[in-house]
Amino acid sequence: MPRIAVKRLHKDARLPHYAHTGPYGDLAADLYSVEPANIEPHRTAVVSTGIAMAFHADYGALVEDRSGLAVRGITTLAGVIDPGYRGEIRVVLINITDSPIALAAGDRIAQLRIVRKIEADFHEVDALDETLRGEGGFGSTGQ
Repeated sequence: MPRIAVKRLHKDARLPHYAHTGPYGDLAADLYSVEPANIEPHRTAVVSTGIAMAFHADYGALVEDRSGLAVRGITTLAGVIDPGYRGEIRVVLINITDSPIALAAGDRIAQLRIVRKIEADFHEVDALDETLRGEGGFGSTGQ
């Protein structure tokens, strides 16, 4: 289990928290806002968590949606935290509805999924191997 150092940058900040743990526990930990935010329709907002983290060189994290907010029309953007980043974790949220949505300080605003860093060796080729799907794009396997 990776051990991740978390520094509170704000006195009211909450550390990421798994609501359910164990063999069938949560895939990601909740992230909490440290400030209220009012997100206008079709606008983005950057919401502070009041924490910074130190990841081991082999790990990073992805910031993901919370289903409870997504169903209300709030989704996340730009959610990659690299191993070397040590600044505040801030969450970019967008309101895709036609009404403003208010978030309070302490609200769960996103989920933090820890990932192992894998570096790929990208190299150019003249052709790719054939597969059953081939060049079929989004939705090509049916609805």
